Amino acid sequence: MNNIILFVSCLALASSALAADETETEFHYVTGAYADPSKWSSVKQEWKICGVGKRQSPVNLSPKVARLVHNSTALIQTYYKPVEATLKNRGYDMVVSWQEDAGKLVINNTDYKLIQSHWHAPSEHFLNGKRLAMELHMVHKSADGHLAVIGVLLREGEPNPFISRIKDKINSIADILQGEASIGKIDPREFGWDLTKFYEYRGSLTTPPCTEDVIWTIVNKVGTVSRQQIDILVDARRAGYETNARPAQPLYKRMVYLNDQSTISASALS
Repeated sequence: MNNIILFVSCLALASSALAADETETEFHYVTGAYADPSKWSSVKQEWKICGVGKRQSPVNLSPKVARLVHNSTALIQTYYKPVEATLKNRGYDMVVSWQEDAGKLVINNTDYKLIQSHWHAPSEHFLNGKRLAMELHMVHKSADGHLAVIGVLLREGEPNPFISRIKDKINSIADILQGEASIGKIDPREFGWDLTKFYEYRGSLTTPPCTEDVIWTIVNKVGTVSRQQIDILVDARRAGYETNARPAQPLYKRMVYLNDQSTISASALS
C-alpha cells in the first residue's frame, strides 16, 4: 500500500511540474486501466473532447485517403540552428528541449517556434493500415499558441544516428522520474528527415487534453531505429507507459493531403 501511495504522489508531483506546452500524466495506455485511451474523455471535463472530437489524432495515412498536391496547400519551410539542449524523462516519454531559440517552422507565413521533440513506441500514426516501430514528434508553437507538429515514422532496422548519440544520456536518467541530462548543442536537423514529401492534415494532440488545434505534417520517407534503441526508450517508461501510442482515430470528413515539395528545400538560419 505504501508503494502505491508513493507512486501516486510521484505522478502528482510530475503533473504539477509540467510546463504549459507539455501534457499531464494522469492518463495511461494499458487497455482496461482506469485512464486508458478509451476513458480519457471521462477522467476530466476538460478532456471530454478526447472522446467526442471530430478532428482527433493520430489517424491512418495512405495514398488512398490523401489528395496528391504539388508544393503543398500551405507553403512550409524550416529554419533550424544548433543550440544547447536538455533531455528529460517525463515518465511517459523522453523529451528533448532547447534552452534557447533553435529555430522555427513556417507555414503560410506564420512562424511556429520549435519547442521540443519526443518519441512514441510503437508509432501513433498508421501508414497503409500498419503501425511502425516508433514515431518522432517535433513540436512547434506560434506566438498566439497554435501548434504544428512534424512526425517522422521509424521502422525497425539500422540504428538511428541521433538516438545513438544520446543513448548513454537516456540510460543515465531512465530510472529518474523528471530526471534531466544536458546533451550539448543539438541541431534539430540531426534528427534526420526532410520535407520533400509529406502528409498534411488538421488534428489534435495525441495525449490529453486532446486539443484540436494542431497542424500535422507527417514525413513520407520512413526512417529506421534498431531493436536495441527501441528497448532503451521503452525501458525508460514505467507503470502504464511502456507503450505510449494512442489508437488511430476516425478521420471523419477531414482532408488529408500528400504534398510533394521537391522544388522547395529546407533552409537554415545563418
